[in-house]
Amino acid sequence: MPISLYQVAVPPVLQMLTNLDAILDKAEAHCVAHKIAPEILLQTRLFPNMFSFTRQIQIATDQAKGCVARLAGAELPGYPDTETSFAELKERLAKTIDFIKTFTPAQIDGKEEKEIILKLGGQEKSFLGQSYLLNFVLPNLYFHSSTAYAILRANGVDLTKGDFLGKF
Repeated sequence: MPISLYQVAVPPVLQMLTNLDAILDKAEAHCVAHKIAPEILLQTRLFPNMFSFTRQIQIATDQAKGCVARLAGAELPGYPDTETSFAELKERLAKTIDFIKTFTPAQIDGKEEKEIILKLGGQEKSFLGQSYLLNFVLPNLYFHSSTAYAILRANGVDLTKGDFLGKF
């Protein structure tokens, strides 16, 4: 049986967002246990020219909600990127997870050849649905999720590979 576009998109995206939510719990507990102001971890970067932990979570959620909305031809919700706490990031993740769960296989399957146009760096980039998912969304989602994980690990948060991978 062939795998559907929905199966390739939605379950992995939901798994990664759920894992990020659990990682946020561990990061917050780390701050409490070590008397670290949360905003320090939230604004930490791996390198000065990279995005902060908070921005990594924001981009991951943007990739996730953009993926399903664009494939399904639905309106893409906008988030203002104003989160300044673990609670606000968790709320953003929950809102994104809830949004993604509203989509059915019938809305996404068969959209492998759908044209999707994005503005990237001021330029329009055209994708077909399957390429958009496999070559743009999933790599971006995993990149920003793993960078968020790496920021926390580099700052002593007790995380394992299992925290990143989650339950499967």
